[in-house]
Amino acid sequence: MTALPATRRDDYRALHDSFHWDVPEIFNLAEVCCGRWARDPATMHRIAVYTEHEDGRRASHTYAHIQAEANRLSRALRELGVQRGDRVAIVMPQRIETVIAGMAVYQLGAVAMPLSMLFGPEALSYRIDHSETCVAIADETSIDNMLAARPDCPTLRTVIGVGDATGRGDLDWDTLLAAQIPEFTAEQTKAEEAAVLIYTSGTTGPPKGAVIPHRALIGNLTGFVCSQNWYPQDDDVFWSPADWAWTGGLWDALMPALYFGRPIVGYQGRFSAERAFELLERYGVTNTFLFPTALKQMMKACPTPSDHYQLKLRAIMSAGEAVGETVFTWCRDALGVIVNEMFGQTEINYIVGNCTAQYDESRLGWPARPGSMGRPYPGHRVAVIDEDGRPCPPGEDGEVAVCATDIHGHPDPVFFLGYWKNEAATAAKYSEYDGLRWCRTGDLARIDADGYLWYQGRADDVFKSSGYRIGPSEIENCLLKHPAVSNCAVV
Repeated sequence: MTALPATRRDDYRALHDSFHWDVPEIFNLAEVCCGRWARDPATMHRIAVYTEHEDGRRASHTYAHIQAEANRLSRALRELGVQRGDRVAIVMPQRIETVIAGMAVYQLGAVAMPLSMLFGPEALSYRIDHSETCVAIADETSIDNMLAARPDCPTLRTVIGVGDATGRGDLDWDTLLAAQIPEFTAEQTKAEEAAVLIYTSGTTGPPKGAVIPHRALIGNLTGFVCSQNWYPQDDDVFWSPADWAWTGGLWDALMPALYFGRPIVGYQGRFSAERAFELLERYGVTNTFLFPTALKQMMKACPTPSDHYQLKLRAIMSAGEAVGETVFTWCRDALGVIVNEMFGQTEINYIVGNCTAQYDESRLGWPARPGSMGRPYPGHRVAVIDEDGRPCPPGEDGEVAVCATDIHGHPDPVFFLGYWKNEAATAAKYSEYDGLRWCRTGDLARIDADGYLWYQGRADDVFKSSGYRIGPSEIENCLLKHPAVSNCAVV
């Protein structure tokens, strides 16, 4: 990578204006993320996933292996009565069975419902009961809570035990798959069909189930490619501690990496700064998604990582909260990587961010500004709107909203289908102005004259002082600069 003259570093407008979506009618996540690679003799034995357990166990898994196991599971699930559109809960950490289960559900035409292994019985029972899930797959990290939740889940017919949960469910993973042949004819799903159901916790009321279609992955890709500095490159290896049961881990890491045929590292264990550096070095990780909190821990634990580790990082995406000037500067100076901040949410993910790499005249990005969410990624029309739905002028706070169509008038594939069994909440998510339909995020920001968005907080988090609207991130960044402060949160 070579730096280009300053006068040519910002190619944002050309990228944004020239981009057009191409969404096929038939599109399936399992096919594009695994099946096509597993069938091609040139890629079938390529490593798709590296897995490592905190006890030191390590393994590598090819596309062919994942596809064969997914075929077995798809056949087994069909025999258990799982039909197209049925919900299957996957309650496991970053382990290979999580990947296999997802592919099996997608190619069956069913809907995967990833759930955090940290959920207790009450959280599990609400989601499983509300979604009318028929099968749940759980390992040792979640089986106790799953069994405790089961009495309140009348539609849950079968619990499959994985790993050390063997013998504790209705069926065991290994036994179930061993009884099947590794062949399965995948369903030809439409891009518009539901693929994933993810429950989001709101500020009011119970969690809402966001129904995500297969096409949403396409809508994520421009942001992923840009935020990872023109992913993929030939030697790219991805890792992120983001849970694969969460939008960030699933849509910002696992699925895009597999889609592009590049390996991803799955670590089954608790996050620590020391372990993060070890994983980055051991697997030659080039691309990562790290939360600001994780970056803060790494900065505090190892201020000068080049003195201790040989890293190959070329791109860091961060999201979930503002990175802040202190962490931004450390990443640039100590890691040699400028953080690309990103903004999105489960319903409309990967919509705003940065792309700081400059490779050649066909791949020019745009500079990051410390503390900024970035600019709308190509293919997404984003605005800051007022309470009446009108776009706000530069410098004025408003709610971040995404238009249902791009600048060319074509549907944006990143959009969710709606909230499960909650038409009122779905309708409340949208507003119309001047003939355009906007999806409100509930997040406040201001946009500057160059199109960069600056996060101000959730609509219900911002407070006033002497008439001024103040967001928590501004105060947190100020406090974090003090050497005695390890981490902070303003509530």
